[in-house]
Amino acid sequence: MKQITATLIFCLTLCLTAGAAENWPRFRGPAGTGHHAGAALPTKWGTENILWRVELKGEGHSSPVNWEQRIFLTAATDQGRTRLVLALDARDGRLLWEKTVPCDSPGRTHGMNSFATPTCATDGERVIAFFDRAGIHCFSLDGKPLWAQSLGEFPGPWGIAASPVFAGDRVIQNCDAQGASSLAALDKKTGKIAWRTSRGEKPMGGWGTPIEIRTDARPELVINSEQGLDAYDPATGKPLWNCRGFNGRGEPVPDFARGLLFVVNGKAGDIYAVRPGGSGDVSETHRAWHTPRPKVRDISSPIVVGDYLFAIDMKGNAVTYDSRSGAVLWSEKIPGAFSASPVESGGLIYINNEAGETLVIRPGPKLDLLARNSLGERAGELFRASIAPINGRLYLRSNRALYCVGAK
Repeated sequence: MKQITATLIFCLTLCLTAGAAENWPRFRGPAGTGHHAGAALPTKWGTENILWRVELKGEGHSSPVNWEQRIFLTAATDQGRTRLVLALDARDGRLLWEKTVPCDSPGRTHGMNSFATPTCATDGERVIAFFDRAGIHCFSLDGKPLWAQSLGEFPGPWGIAASPVFAGDRVIQNCDAQGASSLAALDKKTGKIAWRTSRGEKPMGGWGTPIEIRTDARPELVINSEQGLDAYDPATGKPLWNCRGFNGRGEPVPDFARGLLFVVNGKAGDIYAVRPGGSGDVSETHRAWHTPRPKVRDISSPIVVGDYLFAIDMKGNAVTYDSRSGAVLWSEKIPGAFSASPVESGGLIYINNEAGETLVIRPGPKLDLLARNSLGERAGELFRASIAPINGRLYLRSNRALYCVGAK
């Protein structure tokens, strides 16, 4: 009897584990660094592997996120005067709910940006969406409005792109703009501001999404910015340290591996590695190494797989570095324009270009391009959002549609 019971428990556990849903709950996944530890993803596909495609109301560049079978996205219509939060069924793309956020004075945004670029964040109970001067908004998973909070006017011609993230019981939002900038923490249940820390006057602005890392001594909120890498105490917002960068803008999110943060600037400049845990200006004491990059703008985030650090610029100059020393291992030109950030899964790197083609690369001392996967001709569509890998499928968002790719 005991043996039968044990067998039943084992089988039930196996079934529950196999059926457990994966969650990709924020920009670039659970840790915000693009690493996926779930079900194996396909490496090669074509148009026959498009399980569904859904035309989205409005346009935007926010990446898909999910909680179980719900996918969350943002979009905008009427030149930013109407912002949308969308919930879709991950299985078939069916629209579950849609919420509208008005913005009477949307301001301006750059031609490469959109009025719906920040990615949603969810903790399984609520969904957070940030719309610059239209505020930050919280909904239940069923679409019930829970709270909203204004965070400023966000002046300048560039628009915004920093995504909200959760840190404990708080929502963290980078409020960089052209001019007065700040970092804000809000109570996730009420939307009340818990703390707000000035980030000074920014000549151009900044678009970095924070990540929370843990050192031996403490947690740190780390943000790539126009002047370099900044770290804060997530409990109080107190500045901890900063490391000067090489050319500003700051939208690429650092990776964190081997006890180091790996950073590209946004504009053309050296790639560099920083040891966290310092105090004040750590540019001379905690920067482990820095190596020149091709003189082209970087929007994509870098990613580390073992000993290999991969980075690709807007024009497709792909470079792999030794993550320990910064030495260049290989550098190759890959056709296409690249704005999305890479995802690592099963030791492979997945990155899509603006035409919707996804490259699959095996990291190593030389370029090992396993596949170039196309969704077919997609006239008028731009793919600037990063891939969301969920339950063995890939969700790819263009400016106006969402695709689900997987095995038939």
